[in-house]
Amino acid sequence: MKFLDEAKIFIKSGDGGAGCLSFRREKFIEFGGPNGGDGGRGGDVFVEAARDLNTLIDFRYRQHFKASNGHHGMGSSRTGVSGESVTLKVPVGTQIFENDKDTLIVDITEQQQRFRLLRGGDGGFGNEHFKTSTNRAPRRADSGWPGEEKWIWLQLKIIADVGLIGLPNAGKSTFLRAVSHAKPKVADYPFTTLNPQLGLVRCFDGEFVLADLPGLISDAHLGKGLGHKFLKHTERCTTLLHIVDLGHDAPLESYKIVRNELKMYNPTLAQKPEIIALNKKELRSANELTKTIKMFRKCTRSDVFAISAISGDNVQSVVQSLYAGLRKDEVRVSEQDPQSATCEL
Repeated sequence: MKFLDEAKIFIKSGDGGAGCLSFRREKFIEFGGPNGGDGGRGGDVFVEAARDLNTLIDFRYRQHFKASNGHHGMGSSRTGVSGESVTLKVPVGTQIFENDKDTLIVDITEQQQRFRLLRGGDGGFGNEHFKTSTNRAPRRADSGWPGEEKWIWLQLKIIADVGLIGLPNAGKSTFLRAVSHAKPKVADYPFTTLNPQLGLVRCFDGEFVLADLPGLISDAHLGKGLGHKFLKHTERCTTLLHIVDLGHDAPLESYKIVRNELKMYNPTLAQKPEIIALNKKELRSANELTKTIKMFRKCTRSDVFAISAISGDNVQSVVQSLYAGLRKDEVRVSEQDPQSATCEL
């Protein structure tokens, strides 16, 4: 299944049914009163989070969604049947915007979260509704109210515990393959990964979700390269795992490029917890590796690991460090909210 994280669709709620103009027609009842029923209400348009979805690909093949109209009222004081509602199934992490792509309507962040996007039109009143003591035979019946319609944008920001970041071809996909059952494409050229890939990583008695995000380059915050298509997915991640390629002549400069792009796109991204993994350690001598690790620790004050994703050397140390950091965050949240469940190592 292809990954699609943005779609534009048209939605319309149902029109209300018209009220009925009717009078009683029964034998021996000479002056039968009005008995026209009201029209049924039009169907609503809802959006709901679906557990088994992780892409918006379904909206590539269908862009128009319309709820049913309400049925007209009938004689004998019968109200018309309401129209059927339409429910859009979207993955968790979907944001819905107005057509201007700036006004946020709703952010779907929880499983089975449900939100009404458009309300169906009300049904019109039948002539029975207008009967009074002075107007015993009203000949008025209202039309139903029209439904609402508009174009909206769906944007998916994947929700993962850890996001893999780094320059293209740094070894992010290889790392994901090494620690999970995910099978992202791996090749020796930049931008092998064009879409986010998710993997479930097991550690000790728990697990967490790791997202392999497409690599970025200088000026990505301006949309260059994959630009915003990459950066927006980092906003949902709790922790960042920064993969740095030791095959570059200046790995620290490579690290600073990515950090600067995060800061320029959204300053809060640069404040997220981060672990640095210096990949392809086999390309450096033991002496060079020691100096590089000391330099990174001095300049970043983050946990730094030298790994080889292709051979798996020291990869588990990174996984355990990530898991420990995530568990600390869970404990911190539970302490702030006494009603939440606590986790024990």
